[in-house]
Amino acid sequence: MSEKVTTHPAAGKAAAGPFADKLLDGRAVGAEIRAEVAARVAEMTAAGARRPGLAAVLVGDDAASSLYVGMKARACEEAGMVGRTVELPAATSEAELAARLAELAADDAVDGILVQLPLPDHVDERRILELVPPEKDVDGFHPVNVGRLWSDRPALAPATPSGIVELLRRSGIEIAGRRAVVVGRSTIVGKPMAALLLRENATVTVCHSRTRDLAAVCREADLLVAAVGRAALVGPDHVREGAVVVDVGTHRVTDRATVERLFPGDAARLARFDERGSTLVGDVDFHRVAPKASAITPVPGGVGPLTVAMLLVNTLEASRRRQGLSG
Repeated sequence: MSEKVTTHPAAGKAAAGPFADKLLDGRAVGAEIRAEVAARVAEMTAAGARRPGLAAVLVGDDAASSLYVGMKARACEEAGMVGRTVELPAATSEAELAARLAELAADDAVDGILVQLPLPDHVDERRILELVPPEKDVDGFHPVNVGRLWSDRPALAPATPSGIVELLRRSGIEIAGRRAVVVGRSTIVGKPMAALLLRENATVTVCHSRTRDLAAVCREADLLVAAVGRAALVGPDHVREGAVVVDVGTHRVTDRATVERLFPGDAARLARFDERGSTLVGDVDFHRVAPKASAITPVPGGVGPLTVAMLLVNTLEASRRRQGLSG
């Protein structure tokens, strides 16, 4: 069954190339969502409400984590929110981190708390995430929010799968009644993705490392979500003709032979690789899968921008609830 993909006016670089008519443009949809959040923030503050506040906790000096936290803080400020970053040294003890989270939990100006992952090895990640109050858990990782999500009650849901649902909706992709296959069962993406697709009335299969004949199971999907964490694992043998393919993975490839294999004939990509020494790929072998798909997300420019956008949505929602605002 072929899909008609809605083209967004803001579509830019992500819509370039031979498969432009099939691309689901996360940059455009993410910008659209962020603009809507900014408008709602302006409206609530004009009516006398407090600006929503988000605190990001960063432990250690991991470059990628620092980049992500900075991006989230800037997005908050652009949306009219208050973005705070709490930076702690890698040697911070679990007790010290817990004490800092308790301070943020008690701070009325903080509506959302996120703990940037991964944490240092000496910290119990699960215990720390459970210390974030459910009403401030804008990542949607607390067991209370997980339970609410699976029991179809209002909850702050993880940003990446929530963003995927928004991308599909706003791109005119029907979910209800479709056969969906999610490759990956992480608590951050795979499991909440399955719950949200069930909520949208899809029939859902979750695959993992022990799934027998993975390609055959994937070929049953009208909607295939790849969140397995392995570069270019999903190839054309995994995809039925006309399926919608959503690629959650992001991997930095530094081997030129691999780039040549994944992007055959793409001279521009190879030139950028030679200049930078790396390129980004997803869990999907894009150039071989795109001809079979009716719609597909690129990497970068697909799912990534939606994660930050939905984090802002969750922060706004948390703030409105905490300030007793309806709607």
